[in-house]
Amino acid sequence: MKAWAAFDRFEPGTNLNAWLFTILRNQFHTNYRKRRREVEDSDGKFAAQLKAPPEQDGVVALHELQAALQRLPADQREALVLIGVERVSYEEAAAICGVAVGTIKSRVNRARFKLAELIGIASVEDLGPDRTLRATLAS
Repeated sequence: MKAWAAFDRFEPGTNLNAWLFTILRNQFHTNYRKRRREVEDSDGKFAAQLKAPPEQDGVVALHELQAALQRLPADQREALVLIGVERVSYEEAAAICGVAVGTIKSRVNRARFKLAELIGIASVEDLGPDRTLRATLAS
């Protein structure tokens, strides 16, 4: 069926057997790669154990982060974005902002603490899924 569907790509005058063999070989490799990723689960026990957190929490968290970033003072937001998002060095960020390296470090530190306060992060345990979701995934 694949050869028939792709027959318009066959070049007359070339070896038809080689062309068909190439299609068969490629299909074999595709099937082999698929089978390597598959897990046999005839009774459904493995599938019953799979759990995934809801995706909408991530979208909500992203919107909260964006809103909190907008509430930071402009100089702190700029420093935090340069260091945390753009991944530039403190020296490069200082050159971009036209201030000393120590000033950039201070702005980033203050921005991190203010951002954590704005989005309600008091400790490391507050990062990631909430307690209810962690308990659900653990059971």
